[in-house]
Amino acid sequence: MTHLLDDIDRAIIVATQDGLPLVERPYDSVAADLGIDAAELRRRVQIMLESGVIRRIGVVPNHYALGYAWNGMTVWDVADADVAAAGAALCGLGFVSHCYERPRLLPDWPFNLFAMIHARRKDDADQLVVRAAQALGVMNRGHRVLYSTRILKKTGLRLKGNGDVPPQPIPARA
Repeated sequence: MTHLLDDIDRAIIVATQDGLPLVERPYDSVAADLGIDAAELRRRVQIMLESGVIRRIGVVPNHYALGYAWNGMTVWDVADADVAAAGAALCGLGFVSHCYERPRLLPDWPFNLFAMIHARRKDDADQLVVRAAQALGVMNRGHRVLYSTRILKKTGLRLKGNGDVPPQPIPARA
């Protein structure tokens, strides 16, 4: 299914792409700002989600503002046959915020499984890495931790709000 974005769809995307308002009923607030019915806004968002125009709606926290000064991307070398099991083990830990597979870049980068951890203190972060390594057991063939030193850009593609781009068909994902 291909979804053709119209001016209202584009307005919804522009109005929400930097975040929803922090109110009890954010979709109602956006709908009111756009001059459309809240049910119509929800219907359109659902269509855009189902067609793949919008991939997901989620929270993007500022870990530093929440007091988590030690944010580390742990990178793991696990056998390709063990990636699913290792990923499940890491995802089962309450302190891993996200985990995903990436290709190795041999010979310099043997790591193929990435998992993000967050802690308030360095010692706590180091302990989380130890717990993650224990959860992986013999699947862990080596790892590193890459600690963040600043907040990186956490945005995807952005539409301009000026309407300069005409509606274009966007193919749905299979």
